[in-house]
Amino acid sequence: MTERTWSTACPDWRERIVAGQSLVPMEPLFPDEAEAALEVFKSLRIVDVPGMPTFGEACEQFVFDFVEAIFGAQDPETGRRLIWEFMLLISKKNSKSTIAAGIMVTALIRNWRQGAELLVLAPTKEVAGNVFTPAAAMVRADPELMEILKPIDHEKKIRHLVNDAELKVVSADAGVVSGKKAAFVLVDELWVFGKDPKAAAMLMEATGGRVSRPEGFVVYLSTHSDEPPRGVFKDKLDQFRGVRDGTIVNRRKLGMLYEWPEEMLERDAYLDPANFYITNPNIGRSVDAEYIEEKLIEAQGGEPGDLQVFLAKHLNVEIGTRLSRDRWTGAEFWDAAADRSLTLQDLIRRSEVIVAGIDGGGLDDLLGLCLIGREKGSKRWLVWARAWAWSIVWDRRKDIATKLDEFRTEQTLIRCEMPAQATIDLSKDGDEEELTDDVRGVADVLSEVQEAGLFPDSGAIGLDPVGVASIVDELVARGFDENQLRSISQGYKLSAAIKSSARKLAARTMRHDGSSLMQWCVGNAKMEPRGTSAVAIVKMTPSAKIDPFAAMLNAVMLMTESPQVADGPSVYEERGILEIEVDYL
Repeated sequence: MTERTWSTACPDWRERIVAGQSLVPMEPLFPDEAEAALEVFKSLRIVDVPGMPTFGEACEQFVFDFVEAIFGAQDPETGRRLIWEFMLLISKKNSKSTIAAGIMVTALIRNWRQGAELLVLAPTKEVAGNVFTPAAAMVRADPELMEILKPIDHEKKIRHLVNDAELKVVSADAGVVSGKKAAFVLVDELWVFGKDPKAAAMLMEATGGRVSRPEGFVVYLSTHSDEPPRGVFKDKLDQFRGVRDGTIVNRRKLGMLYEWPEEMLERDAYLDPANFYITNPNIGRSVDAEYIEEKLIEAQGGEPGDLQVFLAKHLNVEIGTRLSRDRWTGAEFWDAAADRSLTLQDLIRRSEVIVAGIDGGGLDDLLGLCLIGREKGSKRWLVWARAWAWSIVWDRRKDIATKLDEFRTEQTLIRCEMPAQATIDLSKDGDEEELTDDVRGVADVLSEVQEAGLFPDSGAIGLDPVGVASIVDELVARGFDENQLRSISQGYKLSAAIKSSARKLAARTMRHDGSSLMQWCVGNAKMEPRGTSAVAIVKMTPSAKIDPFAAMLNAVMLMTESPQVADGPSVYEERGILEIEVDYL
């Protein structure tokens, strides 16, 4: 296979995964290297399995394919590795940590560099132990290996007694990543790192040693996250998916991603036990199909969120707007209603009238703004949303900090400094309240719509009555009529908006700008019954944010009143006038 012909893309992965075929689209670049490494790997014993079988005796073919792809990418003549970044995304209980241990022990044995450093980076000490324990046990189970390798339990380290190379297993929460110069790095449970806002810098530090050691590799192992992917996990997942699908051309990366074809997700095929093998290639060995089926039934009847976590971990289903228990009924239609060309200017151009909704909570909430325009001609509702957040949110809600950063990059969330940190205009007289960046941002957008003449004279802006006094003051100061501002009752009194917006999405008469911000907020929203027919929207978890979505419901309440622009064009300008001849007797 020449340099010009090989590719790590696997565009037919959907057919392959259903047929149980290999997800590695190519033969090893250097077969002899692959064979030599695979011989070592297959000889290692899995100590915590009855009978202590070797990998060669206990593993399915997908494991050997992955090992061959990793070690078969190194040119034995130059020592340079042609593919150096790998990812295995697989369901829980498919021996992921044991495979990680086997790969790194194999790398330690096959390494030729004097004093080389090999590193397993885990998010916690517990996960680190899950890798080190089987790795050390593999060595101790083989008398020949004990002659050249020495496990050091209290340091979670295995030392090569001939060339002084060391395999170290460290946890990110121990703060010992800086200064590492490892050529071979394996990152376990990448999804957990996705929740850490410092993880990107940490991984860059941990993997930087490969720059001067061209024989090295980086391997990422993970199950799916128990919430929508974010941070470094989302970044890597997007990259490896793009390489696999052929939309990103990068032959230095190769991913083995056990996930569901879109068509199977749409029809909930993951709920059929006959399909469990799709993301569980080790089913029948380390994975018990009957156990998964039983636990699935329990999760379906359990507490809110149980099914989400189960599907993510045991069936590798990515969590999104469609999977939340007790989700808003419109959530399953949300993604299909996206119109990513919809900008603020486009909304103004296409709309005959626009209404706005505003929702904001405490210091650690978002300030959400949503505009809904009624499209000329089609009468479809067009939804555009933005949010603002004070910097304190990143401090108080560290578990969602990486998600918030994603929205900042998308430019749908604006970070504002706390008022005490903002520049204060000392030239102002008296005790006039300093205008904060979030209030100014909201008012600027609303002023742009007002200047376009698209707000109705009454009921133009719907507000959650709590915590919006400064916004009301600013809008009045900018010339908005008080009749344009409407207090919208919350809770069960939003039932009409909750139900009607869901119906319009299902009927495809409501479109939105397709932002990740709103997709996240929709996925965070839980619908709770109130009385016999009313419902209310609440957050799935304390850290979940739904403010822009709540702002949309406020705007929906106004749009259902069929607002009109006072000086707008006559309906007859669009429909024309029907002339009828009458023959008088």
